[in-house]
Amino acid sequence: MLKSIHHVAVICSDYAISKKFYTEILGLEVIQEVYRQERHSYKLDLALNGKYVLELFSFPNPPERKSFPEACGLRHLAFEVADINAIIEQLSRFHISAEPLRVDPYTGKKFTFISDPDKLPIEFYEF
Repeated sequence: MLKSIHHVAVICSDYAISKKFYTEILGLEVIQEVYRQERHSYKLDLALNGKYVLELFSFPNPPERKSFPEACGLRHLAFEVADINAIIEQLSRFHISAEPLRVDPYTGKKFTFISDPDKLPIEFYEF
């Protein structure tokens, strides 16, 4: 019955900072941005390679996400990349440090993690 994952939704604490992170640093494309007056909230629809993948929301005073230790619920977002070293180098230009490179013991593929502005873990997986 399921065809694919349609999108992932992320609530951010500082909309301008998160919008810049996801669009200017990670390179996601803006599909649509609306301000919902009744919710005092922005909703930003983002695409990757022309495909809708992420909704970025702002809400007044959202509670902090518990990342460490990890809590139940969404663990991380993962993006497939062709060259893990290139993405690490690109992120370093924005002063974003990636965790040490790891190798998946089951697939032999390389991967690493960073955190978004609200400490949501983001994985880059070389495939």
